[in-house]
Amino acid sequence: MQHGIQHIHFLGICGTAMGSVAAALQERGFTVTGSDENVYPPMSTFLEKKGVKLTAGYRAANLPADAQLIVIGNAMKRGNPEVEAVLNRKLYYLSLPETLKEFFLRGRHNLVVTGTHGKTTTTSLLTWILETAGLEPSYLIGGIPKNLGQGARFRDSAHVVLEGDEYDTAFFDKRSKFVHYMPELVIVNNIEFDHADIFDDLDAIKLSFRRMLNIVPGNGMALLNADDPNCLDVGRTCPAPTLTVGFSPDAAHRIEAASYPAGGGAEFTLSGTRFHLRLSGEYNVRNAAMAITAARFYGIPLPVIQKAVASFEGVLRRQEIRGEVRGIKIIDDFGHHPTAIRQTLAGLRHQYPGARLWAIFEPRSNTTRRAVFQHQLPGAFAGADGVVFSKVARLEQIPEGERLKPEQVIADIAATGKPAFYEPGADQIIARLRPLVQSGDIIAVFSNGGFDGIHARLLKEL
Repeated sequence: MQHGIQHIHFLGICGTAMGSVAAALQERGFTVTGSDENVYPPMSTFLEKKGVKLTAGYRAANLPADAQLIVIGNAMKRGNPEVEAVLNRKLYYLSLPETLKEFFLRGRHNLVVTGTHGKTTTTSLLTWILETAGLEPSYLIGGIPKNLGQGARFRDSAHVVLEGDEYDTAFFDKRSKFVHYMPELVIVNNIEFDHADIFDDLDAIKLSFRRMLNIVPGNGMALLNADDPNCLDVGRTCPAPTLTVGFSPDAAHRIEAASYPAGGGAEFTLSGTRFHLRLSGEYNVRNAAMAITAARFYGIPLPVIQKAVASFEGVLRRQEIRGEVRGIKIIDDFGHHPTAIRQTLAGLRHQYPGARLWAIFEPRSNTTRRAVFQHQLPGAFAGADGVVFSKVARLEQIPEGERLKPEQVIADIAATGKPAFYEPGADQIIARLRPLVQSGDIIAVFSNGGFDGIHARLLKEL
């Protein structure tokens, strides 16, 4: 066994990534146990079927006496009784990204997809291309790709595709997760300010990306968004070969003749080859171009890539149609950054030309709960015909002077002559929309949380 380790205990084992890695280690012959505040299906049943013993709640007594490694999840903080016991007993512990590096990434071809937006879709498509090519990649994705049915899988493959998050690693390691991923190929989709809870400004984020690019080997490759000045700036100091991809005339791999048929999808030409994509929007074309270019670096034949791109169904919670009632479509989207919201609304415009487009937004992320995007958010919703904002989630956690003022965002949108409303919760939002919506309308719900089950409730109550 690696490092003489036989028994591994996970703190926060029921997270998607934590649970997937725990199951993979169990399959490799390690004894794996874990604890979590919330032990519930489907992750709990998935782990129990693999033979992983789970404990609900955090107590010092949960730590097995013979555990030689403790994996501490990103959500764990000082004061957690198991964390305190690990530190007091001087046990060997690692973060999840460090565990991935030690047990799964050494000696592999690691393809790491980074950027403020589009990581999940790009990682999912790149994984699907490698899967279609028969390479059976391992993968770790921050969402559930419809083609794959799960967000993470670890096999004895030469290739590992990872969604490279710039968020911090653990309470004891404030570096970005992606610096642990031993990248051979890196995609940098775009770079904007986000994660206001851990980064002071855009320069701090760019520094983190530079550190990641600094460990790409000389026989690797960094793919940069040719249309994003921040990506080009960060890429200037990269010691590995770089390649630019985008719509810019200066792009080494230029996207040309992009079209967006009514009813959805996109077509485009990249390096002389025509591709068909089921997803709409310019940003999804760029995501696809990045994945295609990465696949070409690993020698996958163009016809295989064309087939995979054409059959890619997207990711749950990314422009996902949740249902239709009285001719009104309810669409779920994870978007929470102003750029992502603006681009998603533009994509929906292509997909549903002539339809009235309503946007509902829950300020829930660590950045949108703050006043950071107070002045950008009104413009982000310019592509909608009507806008509803809910209250800021977990407002009490944000100092009063730093809080987003959703009522002011709504007032700014209403000043443009557009119907715009502030309604604190799902009940009030549904009551507000019920008399206003009609057959043929599209309601796009933007939230990176559950939003009180508003999607199903809209379908039921409209």
